[in-house]
Amino acid sequence: MAQKKTAPAVDTLLVELLTEELPPKALKGLSETFAQALLSNLKQRGLLEEDSKAHAFATPRRLAASITNVLTQGLDKPVESTGPSVKVGLDAEGKPTQALLGFARKQGVEVSQLGRQSTSKGDVFVYRTLARGGYLDTGLESDVQDAVRRLPIPKIMRWADGDAEFVRPVHGLVMMHGKRTVAGSVLGITSSNVTAGHRFMGLSSIRLNDADAYESLLRKNNVIADFAARRAEIDEQLQAAAKRQGASLGDYEELLDEVTALVELPAVYVCGFDRSFLDIPQECLILTMRQHQKYFPLFARDGKLLPKFLVVSNMRVKDPRAIVSGNERVVRPRLDDARFFFDQDRKVRLEERVPQLANVVFHNKLGSQLERVERIQLLAGQITRDLGADAALSERAAWLSKADLLTGMVGEFPELQGIMGRYYAQHDGEPAQVADAVEQHYRPRFAGDLLPENPVAVAVALADKLYSLAGLFGVGQQPTGEKDPYALRRAALGVVRLLVEKKLALPLDKLVGASFGTFPKQAGLGDAHTDLQMFVLERLRGYLRDAGYSANEVESVLSMNPTRLDQVPSQLAAVRAFMDLPEAASLASANKRVANILRQAASKGESFGSADRNALTEKAEIALLDSLNSASSKADALFQRGDYAGYLKAFSVLKPAVDAFFDSVMVMVEQESLRRNRLALLADLREKMNRVADISKLAVEK
Repeated sequence: MAQKKTAPAVDTLLVELLTEELPPKALKGLSETFAQALLSNLKQRGLLEEDSKAHAFATPRRLAASITNVLTQGLDKPVESTGPSVKVGLDAEGKPTQALLGFARKQGVEVSQLGRQSTSKGDVFVYRTLARGGYLDTGLESDVQDAVRRLPIPKIMRWADGDAEFVRPVHGLVMMHGKRTVAGSVLGITSSNVTAGHRFMGLSSIRLNDADAYESLLRKNNVIADFAARRAEIDEQLQAAAKRQGASLGDYEELLDEVTALVELPAVYVCGFDRSFLDIPQECLILTMRQHQKYFPLFARDGKLLPKFLVVSNMRVKDPRAIVSGNERVVRPRLDDARFFFDQDRKVRLEERVPQLANVVFHNKLGSQLERVERIQLLAGQITRDLGADAALSERAAWLSKADLLTGMVGEFPELQGIMGRYYAQHDGEPAQVADAVEQHYRPRFAGDLLPENPVAVAVALADKLYSLAGLFGVGQQPTGEKDPYALRRAALGVVRLLVEKKLALPLDKLVGASFGTFPKQAGLGDAHTDLQMFVLERLRGYLRDAGYSANEVESVLSMNPTRLDQVPSQLAAVRAFMDLPEAASLASANKRVANILRQAASKGESFGSADRNALTEKAEIALLDSLNSASSKADALFQRGDYAGYLKAFSVLKPAVDAFFDSVMVMVEQESLRRNRLALLADLREKMNRVADISKLAVEK
């Protein structure tokens, strides 16, 4: 009696790479990619059940993945190979041809073992068999190696005398299926069931008896292996410590992610610094603590910095005084440096630094930072005068806008450009609007950032961005693909936000022309006016889509190439109001039909002017012309008042006349004068209805 085949064993698979300290900003992404790549490889080999799931683990010294319900051997799969047709495989006497014999030989079987199958092209020979499932143990090494190769590692390194390459040296490899250790070698390390606990507070060698025990056993050895769990633990401790101090943490999410990647057993301790350091601008202190020391500054309820900070240690001890004093000792010279720079910088006025910008190159084809400032100043003055604001203040702010680049503080902390300029301008006694503009002209720095507040700052911010865009487009430095080294997409989006959200009545084409006009002819800029306008409109397209407008809505307005971007939201609101009308769908479709007719006529060389009522013959076309003239006379006044919704609604009365026209009138008739008049009527209809938006873009495809 044949022995019944046993089902393959199912258990949890654990793979861990034990390394030296991994780069903290990349840790979370590396661990998630590693787990998903391993899961994908096992799935391709048929070694997973339907409910198998991957769990990523990541600490500063390890990348690991635990995958549930992994088979020791993949299930057998039916395989079907199609051979020649029956007509080709058999001769007139019904004997196998060479084509059929060759197919059978290729499958390693006799012709008698082949089957037949009916297809739409006739019967064919087939060979059906079962492919045995692959074994976990024989391919796991390759699966892990492939997962390692797929990690997004920007820089790799070698260590010792081997040829292995990874983001950091690897010292241990665990590959376990349930209670079994799976043999293999990855990155020059042989697999085992041995891992390591906390570097200082855990065993250096931990033998795993079961893959499922991995996380709990590391917990006993003072390692929280799960990134999310460790992050939540740190966050809870931070919040509790801040609450005990009667303080808040400010914006700390980004630093929380980074610190989570630096510790395996987090412990939060309260530290302090001398109150005299609070005389320094708090942005300097915050940047020093967060960016350089990975500390969490504490804030009072009014947002002012307190002389306290929280440190996340990798050591959980009963008496933390040594840890606290050590961190306080480390931060003091950093804060002393900030105070020194602040004191020294204030000895030289910002205006005295401006001429020195001539020695700093902005771009090798666009000149120095001083030339940049001079051109921004010129453009800011023009913009401010167009807005009816104080041009003298804008020009003064533009003149000082880059002076802080030469200060010691900004040299040490480039992130503080503009921020320190404001403090130094205030110290120099500059007007408040000028000082604010020195800082705010960089806004918006990122998505969702605040915009400049006063008109002076708005003008300088707009001039700064437009100057960079015009100059770099003019020398052929437009962004290509994903590459945007000068952040021109961000600058263009800043222009969009300033014009739209600040409701600036400034035509885009004139702004672009003025921006290029700040460069002398000898600068040798190419004519990139149109390219730059299209580039800004493309950023506007994305901005509007992010704001919730549909592709058709956005296209209906932007296809008109608007120059007043401040009016675009009103136009889109009008489009939405129009589409709520019962006549909207029919009129949109009619407009699309009109657009197609006119386009085809133009391609055939047809020319036409305005419609002549006396030359029209059909009742429906005369009625359409009369209805159009009546509606447009009412709509024109609404358009002039900026009532775009009312303007579009005024044409909703045309639906019956438009429907009747297309039901009974042939446009492309042989009689030339009549054909041209009917085309002219349609052209008038399209022109008058589409001053706010191209209604034909709203037609729904059927």
